[in-house]
Amino acid sequence: MIETTAQLEAACQELAKSEFITIDTEFLRETTFWPELCLIQMASPTTEVLVDPLAKGLDLAPFFELMANPSVLKVFHAARQDIEIIFHRGNLIPHPIFDTQVAAMVCGFGDSVSYDQLVSRIKNVHIDKSSRFTDWSRRPLSEKQLDYALADVTHLRDVYLSLKEQLQREGRASWLQEEMAILEARETYDLHPDDAWQRLKMRLRKPQELAVLKFVAAWREREARARNVPRARVLKDDAIYEIAQQQPKDTEALARLRTIPKGWERSAAGTAVLEAINAALALPKAEMPHPPRHQQAPEGTAAASELLKVLLKLIAEKHGVAPKVIANSDDLDKIAAEGEKADVAALTGWRRDLFGETALQLIQGQVALRFVGKRIETVAL
Repeated sequence: MIETTAQLEAACQELAKSEFITIDTEFLRETTFWPELCLIQMASPTTEVLVDPLAKGLDLAPFFELMANPSVLKVFHAARQDIEIIFHRGNLIPHPIFDTQVAAMVCGFGDSVSYDQLVSRIKNVHIDKSSRFTDWSRRPLSEKQLDYALADVTHLRDVYLSLKEQLQREGRASWLQEEMAILEARETYDLHPDDAWQRLKMRLRKPQELAVLKFVAAWREREARARNVPRARVLKDDAIYEIAQQQPKDTEALARLRTIPKGWERSAAGTAVLEAINAALALPKAEMPHPPRHQQAPEGTAAASELLKVLLKLIAEKHGVAPKVIANSDDLDKIAAEGEKADVAALTGWRRDLFGETALQLIQGQVALRFVGKRIETVAL
């Protein structure tokens, strides 16, 4: 276990000699807004490393320098949360990256396949998951826990090499570029507080309600970040919805809300929420947010969407690709309603070649689906 900056610097220099390294992190976030980084695991074809970021005096600068090294490919499985931690702690996004979960979907291992399932199918190795729910902030960690953590990157080397070889053999390496670009985009992890309301379920429709929702959600986001506590510890979602609907303008009105704890309206948080509410209500109506417009789908669109789902499953199975990587239900609804004009990824690039072109032909009556024996196939009309 690396516990000093000098050890970390030496290890990172050794890892930087490799074309690729595998990375995983262990963290806790039950009681904090930002994930608490508790362990870093890394491996190259010749080196295996465990780093204790909780060690007193340890500077993670060599690790962040390695993450930014463009000559070393960083291989993750389900990378988003690991990258979020690196982005928060180091203010950078690892580059270049390879996500084996996304690659596995392109290679036909199903939607969102887990790491242990992938290791089992590619290496025929069973991972002991008994240490899965470890409190990684506690010290010392047992040998069993450390072995479990290290296995997250040692098996990943062979998983990566196998998927890379399959992608190259089948000419699909470029299919990952779009997904990796999203994972490397700063805006994926740097959510502006003013946009926090968009993560809430859209139960409200009136501009005034949405304005209050936006302002109060932005206040909660800033407060949760500043205090480093989960959003619900500051104010629960149900309370934000009720505030947006009732729009209390003073402490008495705020105190009458069912979701507000007794006395909370007299706290500094209560005062701040009232300020947010009144600021939202003072906006000119033209500046208030509006709910997204849902155009009435043409008659028959629902049935067309169901046919497209069958086609998607048929093509995904034929080519060994997870349907989720090609298109989702919203994409299919848009294609059914708008045809060629639909602004969806399924009608661009490799997805169009694989599925989109046939999907358009299906809704235009140029292709049909039929049973042959007990199988479904497409037939040109």
